[in-house]
Amino acid sequence: MNMTYPLKDKKQIDMVKLYLKSKSIRNYLLFTVGISSALRISDILSLKISQLYDYDSKKATDFIDVKEKKTAKSKRFATSPNLQKAIKEFIKEYKPEQNEYVFSSRKGLNKPITRQRAVQILTEALDMCGLSNINFGSHGMRKTFAYHCWKSGTDITYLMRILNHSSQKEVLRYISVEQEELDDIYVNLNL
Repeated sequence: MNMTYPLKDKKQIDMVKLYLKSKSIRNYLLFTVGISSALRISDILSLKISQLYDYDSKKATDFIDVKEKKTAKSKRFATSPNLQKAIKEFIKEYKPEQNEYVFSSRKGLNKPITRQRAVQILTEALDMCGLSNINFGSHGMRKTFAYHCWKSGTDITYLMRILNHSSQKEVLRYISVEQEELDDIYVNLNL
């Protein structure tokens, strides 16, 4: 299996979002959920509309609850303003039913798109944004979330919990923290 990497530059994230949004609100939402939640792709693809949007109050849910397929653990995370906005745009355009998969296959099989299709969508977006040199895959979204949490100063013990990792070393390796970034910490601290 090839190692995947996060998008470490917020400008890259914005480029990918802009590209995806211009092509498909569904695919834009896929990316936004991925970089906003640290969910694995299997958990993203199994999301139902009712987990993201409350038709009674006509708004995106404040929290998304999932049972992770890999760990069988329950996970709850707050929906960020950017994610709520993407959900609203998706609902407005697609007008899905509450019991539908968010990322339904267009083949009409009442199934979500496949993991392979999700990777195709992401690979195409990165290619079109001039980022084909980054091996991103579907796991890159989860790693992007974790990397930017770490970069913004989130305590690494929280990241361990979010990612279900057992050590700080494992988290740093997972998010591809490289020596140059560690060097920047020393230089920027400048005591």
